[in-house]
Amino acid sequence: MHQVGFGLWNWVAVIVYLVAMLLIGSYFTKRASKDTDSFFTAGGKLPSWVVGFSIYATTLSAITFMSTPEKAFLTDWAYVAGTITIIAIVPILNYFYVPFFKKLRVTSAYEYLEARFGPSIRLIGSLLFVLFHLGRVAIVIYLPTLAITSVSDMNPYIVATLVGVLCILYTFLGGFEGVVWSDFIQGVILLGGAFFIILLGALQIHGNFGTIWHDAMEHKKILSADNFVINSASAAFPIIFIGNIFNNLHQYTASQDVVQRYQASESMKETRKSLWTNGLLAILSAPLFYGMGTMLYSFYQHAGTLPKDFNTSSVVPYFILTQMPPFVGGLLVAAIFAAAQSTISSSLNSISACISVDIKHRFFGKGKEKDEVKFARLMIILAGLFGYGMSMYLIFAKSNNLWDLFLLITGLFGVPLAGIFAVGIFTKRTNTFGVIVGLIAGILVAYLLNDKSNPSAPFYVSIMSFTIAFIISYVVSLFTPVKTKDITGLTIYDKDKPSTYISKVKTKG
Repeated sequence: MHQVGFGLWNWVAVIVYLVAMLLIGSYFTKRASKDTDSFFTAGGKLPSWVVGFSIYATTLSAITFMSTPEKAFLTDWAYVAGTITIIAIVPILNYFYVPFFKKLRVTSAYEYLEARFGPSIRLIGSLLFVLFHLGRVAIVIYLPTLAITSVSDMNPYIVATLVGVLCILYTFLGGFEGVVWSDFIQGVILLGGAFFIILLGALQIHGNFGTIWHDAMEHKKILSADNFVINSASAAFPIIFIGNIFNNLHQYTASQDVVQRYQASESMKETRKSLWTNGLLAILSAPLFYGMGTMLYSFYQHAGTLPKDFNTSSVVPYFILTQMPPFVGGLLVAAIFAAAQSTISSSLNSISACISVDIKHRFFGKGKEKDEVKFARLMIILAGLFGYGMSMYLIFAKSNNLWDLFLLITGLFGVPLAGIFAVGIFTKRTNTFGVIVGLIAGILVAYLLNDKSNPSAPFYVSIMSFTIAFIISYVVSLFTPVKTKDITGLTIYDKDKPSTYISKVKTKG
């Protein structure tokens, strides 16, 4: 593929951004070192708007920042249905889920699973999260690096090191508070970068936005009636919408990186505000990210050409490096790095929280607070270096098939685990044995239905695996003996009652 020189001023812009992120981590080092509560939840004193930005930046990776415009460039906006579901489920989260996580003051999402079903389910949930996110860190470093360096003369090993190692350092230093504030800045860079790509691109097309709109209407590049036909060749909007409801329930109820942020605000009201902020940002970003793809389609129809046999996964960085002025292009590449680092830093802090709270504190005891913070930081270093090391291996091997398989296998557990959280909250009769059977059944369904040749398959998988995990867990529990367990305050029927949760989860020592 044709490569473009990156240039001195673009490097200056990228280095300025990376140094700024490191300084943010350094600024919060002292506060993060006080105790584990400060290191993992910032003492629950962050404003809702910054937490909302952090949730938004955490759930948006660099892969999404580049693949969403690519999807609009190649097809249309059908996948915007997935973005709409984010704000659609906010009332469900605020009414049914957040009250449990908030009033029980769980550092780890999986503490709830122990209170409801026992330590074995907590350990399963926590380990699955850790394994998946170790792999995710590697992929989130590797894929953006691959996309950028395939169209530029940048050295992939240098890029991966700058993105990965500096992110490990500021996460290590600043703890959760440093991560959240860097997420905020990275979220602003993401949105601003997308806006300027659209604006600067449109200005280079004869007719500007009028031409883009004409091309979009003529070639069905936004939405058409075909998108609402279930069995059509186009992506089916209703299936994408329903499937993403279950995908987002996993992200917002069973994934530590998001649930951890529910404890970052002082009150239930502030936590609810943070989710609405995240939802509004998701809706705002949809026309920006899909609009990038629509603009790029029109641009390469009228104002530019792509190299022969061009890999469209790199269309965003290629446009930036060939069409943007020096330094501006570097800032926009920094937006891709920002998307990667917001995901990596959240994963590392959350992995550390799971290992510390769900494993060390729970089974081996909790020591002095300063020692626990040191342990948490050590886990960030080890997890970060593992992910970074795997990304370097993927760059060297020029293949990620095995790693994709690893992520597929561990990822299959995600949506069924969300079904387990739901069956715990919405039913009283479900027991530990039933949940284990239901989780296995949901995973098997996800594996058997997985079909890469069918673009709608992932959404059917999400719908079925969640539903099967929920139903099987409940039905099996009805027909198996259940040991008497106090679940007061742990189901929706006791949502507004004071919880005795803290006394139910034991910590050794």
